[in-house]
Amino acid sequence: MFTKLPKWVEYGAFTLAFIAGIVNAVGLLGFEHQAISHVSGSVTLLGIKAITNPSTALLLLSIIVSFMLGSALSGFLLSGGSLKLGRHYDTLLFIEGLLLLASAYLLKNTFVYGIVLTSAACGLQNALATNYSGAVVRTTHLTGIFTDLGLMLGKALKGEQFDTRKGVMFLLIIAGFLLGGITGYVLFKHYLVLALVFPAVACFVLSITYRVYRLRTL
Repeated sequence: MFTKLPKWVEYGAFTLAFIAGIVNAVGLLGFEHQAISHVSGSVTLLGIKAITNPSTALLLLSIIVSFMLGSALSGFLLSGGSLKLGRHYDTLLFIEGLLLLASAYLLKNTFVYGIVLTSAACGLQNALATNYSGAVVRTTHLTGIFTDLGLMLGKALKGEQFDTRKGVMFLLIIAGFLLGGITGYVLFKHYLVLALVFPAVACFVLSITYRVYRLRTL
């Protein structure tokens, strides 16, 4: 249940959603007007480009596969389904920052396949789901969040108890993603693909913050 999750989860979820919002905005503005932090649109576009533009289709396929490989890295480093201190969250966040930095460098030097590193970073982050007693939180896309909110509201209307903390968590993720999108737009207008440096730095800060918090708490 969400009531069993540690309080720091809210802050982390908001920050991760903010990071994903920035990355997604840069992807939308800088690459085929296509989102990077989730793959549904990429798969649809792949189907279209497979017929109309094979070279772009190959790039899209690389983006999709990279997303999965990023998730695989999280799966390799994380063990078990419970959220608790001492796991490799800080390590994965640091790797995510490195992937975003490398992607910014490659894209700045007109190597378009650098975008696959951004996709891998998003896949890695998306796999950092908080699994604890059935509670699941995703921070790189909002489809499931709005679906769950709708279900919760529907159940509340027929008299079932509304999980306030879960609702607050979802609203924080939505707010973080929206604020990230706004920030990503502003950054892209000034720095183009180098805007990815900012979420990379945010990943480093979050990684270090979590490490310090863990060392002080354990």
